[in-house]
Amino acid sequence: MLNYTIYENPQSTDWVTFVHGAGGSSTIWYKQLRAFKAHYNILLLDLRGHGNSKAALKDAFDKRYTFQSIADDILEVIDHLKIKNSHFIGISLGTIIIRQLAEVHPHRVKSMIMGGAIMKLNIRSQILMRVGIVFKSLIPYLWLYKFFAFIIMPNKNHKESRSLFIREAKKLYQKEFIRWFKLTAEINPLLRFFRQVELKIPTYYVMGEEDYMFLPSVRKVVDAHAFSSLCVVPNCGHVVNVEQPDFFNKETIKFLSGV
Repeated sequence: MLNYTIYENPQSTDWVTFVHGAGGSSTIWYKQLRAFKAHYNILLLDLRGHGNSKAALKDAFDKRYTFQSIADDILEVIDHLKIKNSHFIGISLGTIIIRQLAEVHPHRVKSMIMGGAIMKLNIRSQILMRVGIVFKSLIPYLWLYKFFAFIIMPNKNHKESRSLFIREAKKLYQKEFIRWFKLTAEINPLLRFFRQVELKIPTYYVMGEEDYMFLPSVRKVVDAHAFSSLCVVPNCGHVVNVEQPDFFNKETIKFLSGV
């Protein structure tokens, strides 16, 4: 089972589950804890192979991971804790995992907050993926990860986010990184499906105005989906919860209180 931490609030029956992105860990939510603990029960997770979630023996025989298998890991924890349903907050690749979980188990998802959401890979990001596929087994994964981090978060005010994700990525093994990277093989058709098919679940996209790789596609999704809304965070890049935590906390808690 995944490593998890819970913070219970005796005055609340609502749960909020935080899902980090690839290469990160549950520590990226440290700027959210105090604000959210005051209102909700909190579940923090380390995805498989990340943070303190070591790869299980059964995973050692998996040829590749899938978004469904990773979503099932989260569902296993929620079932273990007897959580009937939860609000979900994700960042970057974590938003895809949340959307996959909601696709299969919509009754377990009260709402979705998608920070730095990935809904479509533009030309630049597709080129990055192809470069990664070519070199993933030839060079140390951390070099590749640092390169991606600088492309996605290039500005000076993105430095804290870059440093945090690179520091957490150092805890991954090369084989684990390759398994996660191979998820890109299924990402395009999956994202196309997500853009075309809307779930009737309140969804709040929180995007940095400087998230030039992913914000344009999210704008189009929100225009087309009746249950979705968008908050654009000023002076902010991809990792909105780290770069502008006070703004992020205020807007997302306000959204949750209205669900």
